[in-house]
Amino acid sequence: MARRPTIKDIARRAGVSQSAVSFALNDRPGVSQDTRARIRRVAEELGWQPNSAARALSGERSGAVGLVLARPAHTLGVESFFLQLVSGIQEVLSAARTALLFQVVEDIDAECALYRRWWAERRVDGVLVVDPRTQDPRPALLGQLGLPAVSVGECAASPDPALSPDPALSADLALSADPALSAVRADDAGAMVQVLDHLYGLGHRRIVHVAGLPGLAHTARRMESLRTEAARRGLGPDRVRSVVTDYSDAEGAAATRRVLAEPQPPTALVYDNDVMAVAGSAVAAELGIPVPGRLSIVAWDDSALCRVTHPRLTALVRDTAGFGRLAAEELLAVLAGSPAGVRTSERPRLEPRESTAPPPAHTES
Repeated sequence: MARRPTIKDIARRAGVSQSAVSFALNDRPGVSQDTRARIRRVAEELGWQPNSAARALSGERSGAVGLVLARPAHTLGVESFFLQLVSGIQEVLSAARTALLFQVVEDIDAECALYRRWWAERRVDGVLVVDPRTQDPRPALLGQLGLPAVSVGECAASPDPALSPDPALSADLALSADPALSAVRADDAGAMVQVLDHLYGLGHRRIVHVAGLPGLAHTARRMESLRTEAARRGLGPDRVRSVVTDYSDAEGAAATRRVLAEPQPPTALVYDNDVMAVAGSAVAAELGIPVPGRLSIVAWDDSALCRVTHPRLTALVRDTAGFGRLAAEELLAVLAGSPAGVRTSERPRLEPRESTAPPPAHTES
């Protein structure tokens, strides 16, 4: 096995002391500019890289940031969202010569335990927090640890109680507020308004939202936005509602079967990701329900799946990789000393395709 070059190797080749090498590589005074340049040139020739563990022990940065995903592993295999998100994050971190330490865990308790271990071991300089909860223990924990963090999606929401049909949900969302935590946010409520505007404009009055995991802040925002906007149009929960799943194709298909078997089934279904939307379209085909002749389908996240399915699925188009880049940029800014803040990504754009059309006239009586 090849031996890693050390400071001693650099000192020997450059003809200087080890302390001079340390001064030069750590940008400290004590050596001339010519000597500093010669030492760095030799270090590059030898392929030397700083030892992150040693730097962490000395109080310097580790050169890495963490990302923990607490979701059932079986739901991640075919969903494109996180792959695109991580690609955007990695693009920014690579340019900054910062490593990404990624781990999947079973639940939120395991995630919190991992943050404590990373902090104690000085493994990461900061973390990107995904899947904010309506009641989220992570912001307080990270604040106690003093571990810099950026939430990918807001951990807080400020719904108007006067407009919300569910005051308890509004209270849950407000409990997760933490102004000290930076965040990048997507306008989930505004995106749901686009979806409902489109379907309502086509004439749909019975709509079911096949949502993702309950307890996630963005799931709650989408559900509340749907209820609020439906109420404004005079549509109660008997006509417009949400059902929750785990984001998987299996649960998306099961939810589709249940709602389509009701005495007055919905004429439109809105799915919280592309995988469930494609699974729901397959269920409709199996049941002999034509899309969009009798059932319209909308996917929250656009992907190749939505574009190759027949009929092609109406979907919300958003720059998920750009969302990841924004989150990574914000975390690097926080690590450089910028104050906490909230940055908003570009609002998703609804792309109407062949899967949505007016419902049959008799179905909306």
